[in-house]
Amino acid sequence: MRIFAIADPHGNYSKIDGLLEKAGKIDLALVAGDITNFGPDEKVMELLDHFDVPVLAVPGNCDHPSILDVLDTSNAVNLHHKSHTIGDTVFVGSGGSNPTPFCTPFEMQECDIGSGLEEMIKAAESNNMKIVLLTHAPPYGVLDEIPSGHVGCTSFSDFLGRVQLIVCGHIHEARGVVRTKGTVVVNPGMAASGYAALIEMHDDGQGYKIEVQLLHI
Repeated sequence: MRIFAIADPHGNYSKIDGLLEKAGKIDLALVAGDITNFGPDEKVMELLDHFDVPVLAVPGNCDHPSILDVLDTSNAVNLHHKSHTIGDTVFVGSGGSNPTPFCTPFEMQECDIGSGLEEMIKAAESNNMKIVLLTHAPPYGVLDEIPSGHVGCTSFSDFLGRVQLIVCGHIHEARGVVRTKGTVVVNPGMAASGYAALIEMHDDGQGYKIEVQLLHI
């Protein structure tokens, strides 16, 4: 499976076509939040017009919660606190972010941001499925550092070692790939600035592999 992953377009989709061209053939797109820059919600339709493959998306803290209604009526899969199965892989999502100092529109307490994730991940584990966690905020301690320290979500760090892949965003300056406890964590970077990631998930006969290429135009 070849996955095109973006985060933080913030309503600026001018780089998407160039990034898609650089990625080449893809099977699926993941959008890790901050689809708009504080609205309007309908901007999500403009983003989706760039894709001719299935799109799974969660909102970010700079999106209004009402964007969930627009995602539900769009061609995308709204993955916020939901799961979606493709082949032998279960995609589980949680949008928004844990609290920030900026009082942005879509922030939740830790107990709410991880709502339902444990049950969905347990169900996937019991069926021996591969699991991809799509979030806006990063897991605490991984790709989440700003000058004041770590600002990630502890609810997500609990799943390190249990899911194969986490795709996140939120911390623009923390673009990168980290492999920890058997989980690959990817922050594709800010799509508005021309960043994305191409993720290949496959079994090469010697084991299950996840390979990540960070893209920039």
